[in-house]
Formats: sequence, structure tokens, C-alpha cells
Amino acid sequence: MIRSELIQKIADENPHLYQRDVERIVNTIFEEIINAMAHGNRVELRGFGAFSVKKRDGRIGRNPRTGEAVEVEEKHVPFFKTGKLLRDRLNSDDH
Repeated sequence: MIRSELIQKIADENPHLYQRDVERIVNTIFEEIINAMAHGNRVELRGFGAFSVKKRDGRIGRNPRTGEAVEVEEKHVPFFKTGKLLRDRLNSDDH
């Protein structure tokens, strides 16, 4: 599912809301998650999962084409851990 499909589904299920308002709500939610993570905060959505940021240390890597040693700088990467309800739902027979 992509963002526009999510917006359309919510708008279809809530005919009392204008699609532009649903779009604004969805975009605000994503923007708040991104802002929280950019500040190093964890975002937990109960029953769904938690978004966090993990730091990867710098290291010496290899260029796969030449085999030459290359320095890889430290970086921060997004990480998602599923919640128990989501995991259980994915592993049940009735999804």
C-alpha cells in the first residue's frame, strides 16, 4: 500500500471527511514521526510497532568492484520493530 492508497481508503471509510483533510492528517502523522526520529526519539504505536534510530559506527569496507579498502562513515539508520499484536496477526491463519 502506498500513501495515496492509504489516504483514499481512509477517505472512503469516512465520507464525512474531505479527502484533502484526510491527506493533511496522514501527512501530519508521517511528518511528526519523521521529526521525532530526526531528533533521536523513539515513536511507539501500540499494537503496531516502534520506530527508532540506530547508529552504525564507521568502518573500513571494500569496494566490491575493485576490492579496494574504502572508509565508510558512521551513519544513523531508521529501525522498525513490530509490536506483538502485529506479529501475532501476521502469523495467524486468518489474515
